Amino acid sequence: MSRSTGRGSRRYLTVIRHLELDRKGPLTARSVLASALLGESPPTLTVRQLVHVAALFGINENRARVALSRMAARGEVSTQGDGTYSLTGRLLERADRQAASRAGRTNPFDGNWHVVIVTTAGDAALVRHDRRERLEAARLGEVRDGVWMRPANIELQLGDVPALLVLRSVPDADPASLAASIFDVEGWRRRASTLIEQMDATPLEGTSDLAAGFVRDAEVLRHLQHDPLLPEELCGEHWPGPHLRARYEEFDAAFRVLLAASHHDAAPGVEAP
Repeated sequence: MSRSTGRGSRRYLTVIRHLELDRKGPLTARSVLASALLGESPPTLTVRQLVHVAALFGINENRARVALSRMAARGEVSTQGDGTYSLTGRLLERADRQAASRAGRTNPFDGNWHVVIVTTAGDAALVRHDRRERLEAARLGEVRDGVWMRPANIELQLGDVPALLVLRSVPDADPASLAASIFDVEGWRRRASTLIEQMDATPLEGTSDLAAGFVRDAEVLRHLQHDPLLPEELCGEHWPGPHLRARYEEFDAAFRVLLAASHHDAAPGVEAP
């Protein structure tokens, strides 16, 4: 890494706080390291590369090492002792969902909807939270407590979630209106359009642009994971999903070139904790 990057970490933090206004607090070491790994395919980086990315946000080597150790203890990353870390567990599942979100592939829509009904009541809060996360990850929307739906233009990936009754149905209601009542279609549209504008306004010309590029890249990936992947006829005109994905592929390619060059310039010699 060039000296200018190390000296400029406070300025990068200012950039990140400005760009991340929707965050509840500053970026943590874990969030930076997890985002760095989630942005790679396969999701594997060396310790030197992870420490380098953390430094962009004012996170020193010791904090990065501690965060990696804690992530390993929680089963979020693993290492083979060769100086590399890879995602495991829930974070690896998230990486798989992220890859699917980035591709945005769907099946033809024949009017059928997936309907998922929770068949138990009074579950512990942790069980309810885990089930909700998995149903939302499957891009289902909650119609009412315990009843979830979505157009059947994607295959449901529910894993081992217990106590669910899964059906297919053709609703009597107007499908576009139903989709709009279940999913925040307009909110996703507005945010996607804003992200396209922000990518256009984010330079990727030198090391000083890495932190802002890293955040923008991660923001788009997060937003793509919230894409309900509705059929075209239910999205309304000028749906920005395809444009966002195409613009992101260009942006990410330029960012990866810049990041790879900065990894090459970073000081060698960082070994695994």
